[in-house]
Amino acid sequence: MVDEEYSNPVPDGEDIGKPAEKPSQDENAPRSAHGAADGKTSEGSGKGDASSGKAKSASSKSEGATSAAKSGVGHKTAAHLDETAHGFVPLQPDPNYPVFDTHVSVFAYGNDDFIEGPLTDVEKLPEIVSKWPVTWVHVVGFKNVDLLERLGAMLTLHHLALEDVVNLDQRPKIEDYGRKLFVVVRMIEDVDDRVESEQLSMFLLENCVITFDSDPGDCLEPVRERIRKGRGHIRDHGPDHLLYAIIDTVIDAYFPLLETFGERLEALESSILADPRRELIVELHGLKRDLLTMRRSIWPLRDVVNSMIRDTYPSISEETRIYLRDCYDHSVRIIDLIENYRQVASDLMDVYLSSVSNRMNEVMKVLTVISTIFIPPTFIAGIYGMNFMTEISPYNMPELTWYYGYPMCLGLMFFMTVGVLFYLYRRGMIGGGRAL
Repeated sequence: MVDEEYSNPVPDGEDIGKPAEKPSQDENAPRSAHGAADGKTSEGSGKGDASSGKAKSASSKSEGATSAAKSGVGHKTAAHLDETAHGFVPLQPDPNYPVFDTHVSVFAYGNDDFIEGPLTDVEKLPEIVSKWPVTWVHVVGFKNVDLLERLGAMLTLHHLALEDVVNLDQRPKIEDYGRKLFVVVRMIEDVDDRVESEQLSMFLLENCVITFDSDPGDCLEPVRERIRKGRGHIRDHGPDHLLYAIIDTVIDAYFPLLETFGERLEALESSILADPRRELIVELHGLKRDLLTMRRSIWPLRDVVNSMIRDTYPSISEETRIYLRDCYDHSVRIIDLIENYRQVASDLMDVYLSSVSNRMNEVMKVLTVISTIFIPPTFIAGIYGMNFMTEISPYNMPELTWYYGYPMCLGLMFFMTVGVLFYLYRRGMIGGGRAL
C-alpha cells in the first residue's frame, strides 16, 4: 500500500506528496524570546515598526491556533520542543528487533468519498486532517526516527508515548493524555508454524487515528476494504469508530489461528495414542509455547477493552462503547479457547507419558514372561550339570546311568514349561485368559 498509487484520485489541487507552505508563526514561536532581545538592540530603528510587527504576530498566532483547533493537530509548540530538547533522550529503535525503512500512508475519508496513498511530505498532514472528517495515518518501520519525532511534534504526541512506540516489548495497554488516547495492542501471525506477536501502537486524536507498525505486513486489510467499499458504518462515524474497527480486526485475527490449533491438537491426540514418539512431544511443547504467546497478548487486551467500555474517555462516544462490548465478548471467548487448548495440551502430555509408561510395562511384561518360562529348564539343567561321580555312591544321580535318562530329562523340562505357561494364562498374564 505504501508504494501504490491512490485507489481514489485526490481532488484537484490536493496532492498528498506536495510540500506545504511553511507556517509563519507557530514554527517561530520558540524563537520569540530571542526576537525580543534583538528588538531591544534595534529600538532606534523605530517603535512604529515594532508595534506593527507585534500586531501581525498576534494576528498570525490567532489564525494558527484556530487552524490547529479545527484540525486536531498543529505544529511544534515551545513547550513540546522544550520537552523533547531538555526532558527526554532522542528516540531509538528497539535493537532486539529488525529495523525497516519508514513509510507513511494516509487514509482520509468521509461519508461520500475517500483518498488513499503514501504521504511523501509529512508537512502536508495538518492540511489533510483539516479537510477530511476522519484521517488514518499509518506509519510502517522505525528506521527514520527523525520523521517519527517530527510526526510526534506535529501531532503533539507525548514523547514518553513515542518511546513506547519504538520499544516493541510493550504489553497491551491504554493511556489517557487528555484529548488523546494512546493504545497498544499485539497482532498475532503464524510464521513458519510458530506464533509471533507484533506490536501495534495507536493514537486517537480529535479527528485522526495514527497507527505505528514496526514492520510491513498486518491484519488490517479488512478495515481498509471496508473504508474503500463503504461497507458497514465505518464511514458514517468518527475516528473512535475507526479505532474500534482496528481493535476488532486484531482480535478477530486470533480465531483462525485457534481453529488451526484445534485441528493440530486432534491430530496429535490420534498420533500419541497410536504411536507415541519423541517428535510428537516436541511438537506438543511448541504448541503450548504458541498458546502461551497468544495468552500473553490477549489477556491484557481484554482489560484494555474493558477500560474503554467502563471508564470515561472524552474521545470515545457512547455509541462506540456499545460496539466495544462485542470486542470484549470476543476477547473473553478467545481466552476461554486458549485456556481449553492449554488444558488439552497438558492432558495430551499426560497421555504421552502414560503411553510411554504402558509401553515400557508391556516390554517388561514380555521379558518377565520369557524369564519365567525358562526358569524351570534352567533349574533342571543346573542340577544335572553338577559333576557327581556315580561310581562312588549309588545316590550320586543314578538317573545318569539310566537308558532313558536323557529323554526323561528333556520331557521333564517340556512339561514344566507347559505348566508355567498354563499358570500364566490362567492368571491372565498372557493370552487374555481370565485372572484368578
